[in-house]
Amino acid sequence: MSDLNLKSNLPDPDGFYAQLLAAHDGLSKAQSDALNARLILILANHLGDEQVLAQALQAASDSASAPA
Repeated sequence: MSDLNLKSNLPDPDGFYAQLLAAHDGLSKAQSDALNARLILILANHLGDEQVLAQALQAASDSASAPA
């Protein structure tokens, strides 16, 4: 269908990041991990494009193994 967009695409990325942090506020590590997992699955379902999701998994895996 389409390719993964890795360019900034949020009108207010700092605002979204603040919301993301606020959603985790007061949660234990396990609760925070569960929230992240639910969010990922909700967004993956919204995208619904397995090719784009595969590209996103690859991009995330590549960045996780890249030297800091």
